Amino acid sequence: MTSPAPAEVEHGFSTPGSGRGILDVFGYRYLLRLLVRKGTQTRYHGSVLGWIWSYVKPAAQFLIYYLVLGVLLNFTRGIENFAIYLFSGIVVVNVFNEAFSNATKSIVNNKALVKKIYLPRELFPIADVFIAFVHFLPQLAILMIAVLATGWAPTAVQIAGVFFALLIVLTMALALGLLFGAINVTFRDAQNLVEIMLMFTTWLSPVLYSFTVVRDKAPEWLFNLYMMNPLTSAVELFHSAFWLPTTVNPVERPPHLWEFGAIGLVIAIVLLLVGQLVFRKLEGRFAQDL
Repeated sequence: MTSPAPAEVEHGFSTPGSGRGILDVFGYRYLLRLLVRKGTQTRYHGSVLGWIWSYVKPAAQFLIYYLVLGVLLNFTRGIENFAIYLFSGIVVVNVFNEAFSNATKSIVNNKALVKKIYLPRELFPIADVFIAFVHFLPQLAILMIAVLATGWAPTAVQIAGVFFALLIVLTMALALGLLFGAINVTFRDAQNLVEIMLMFTTWLSPVLYSFTVVRDKAPEWLFNLYMMNPLTSAVELFHSAFWLPTTVNPVERPPHLWEFGAIGLVIAIVLLLVGQLVFRKLEGRFAQDL
């Protein structure tokens, strides 16, 4: 008679960290939907404006950047339709920032469930990434209205770039969310470190300025490193899809953008594997440290 595998215990329960990680989440799709629904419905609970805040906040953020950088400091540097250029980059950074920040705090925020029952803990950061994507949709709607009003006529390749960019951004956010979310359970300094990191995301990608500023002033190796940043390629793919079709004059685009996007996706996937390994390594201590 064969003895049960070490990872198995009575009644079909599994030891934390002995499952298949993210793959186990597919077996909890119903619970994942509940977590996403709860997160989206309670976001503005008790608020008078409710979901209108999803439109007001990005609009206010755009207005501040546009007036200060575009009008007062003249950061436009000849960028045609600078308002659309600016906003199409902001929405990419916003969805990354929200997904990364919320995923980092997801285990701590759901400590009641983590301490009482066993389920794949990856459910929580993944749910927060989905919630960030849902909150991104109103911003995308505003962007769509703006570009349609200016004669937007994208190609199929440009539209494909939108989905590719979202894949890069959401994968990157989940990867870092798993990594810092696991560390944050034991060391709450992690979420403060993440907030500091997010202060730089808007400036380390071509949201408020053109990529040519970096290309013209940085050495070639540094410019290539800059372009390999997953957020940089994602922002530029959004620029190509939403801003470029609204321009009249020929506009220079980053060379090998899709290749840099592929490199960014590979980096995000590698970080996802690292994040999953660290998450599973620390998962067994979650209930104790919470």
